[in-house]
Amino acid sequence: MNPIKRRLRDFHGRFISLRGDPERIAMGMAIGVFIGVTPTIPFHTVLIVAIGVLFKQNIMAGYLGSWLISNPLTVPAFYFCQYELGRLLLGIRTEALARPDFTVAGIMDLGWHILVPLLAGGIAMAPFFAIPAYFVARRLALAARRREEA
Repeated sequence: MNPIKRRLRDFHGRFISLRGDPERIAMGMAIGVFIGVTPTIPFHTVLIVAIGVLFKQNIMAGYLGSWLISNPLTVPAFYFCQYELGRLLLGIRTEALARPDFTVAGIMDLGWHILVPLLAGGIAMAPFFAIPAYFVARRLALAARRREEA
């Protein structure tokens, strides 16, 4: 089975096994996707738990959302687009972004002139993934609950 199909199948199995209110599951998913899109890789889990606890949302759904969106195939594309978006939003001229290490520590080695536009672009880009994730997750959670009741 191709890796994308396997990842989606694994995600679906884990998602439908989540317990709790569909609204909280959906919000947890949106939080996880939001964090997963931002360039904060070493801190994803800590941020998801902190925000999930603070707002009393489903933390496991948040973890699943981050796991789904943040992977070795998407991270380089996200970082490139986020840097360019942040650079445009902040009015910063182009800097070379040729670094094979896509961790926050690796990016910080490039300096704040890379990290600041990257973070700004990531925060600006994340809602475009998190908001649809909320509605899709809510719909899936409600459908799963209906199947359980039938």
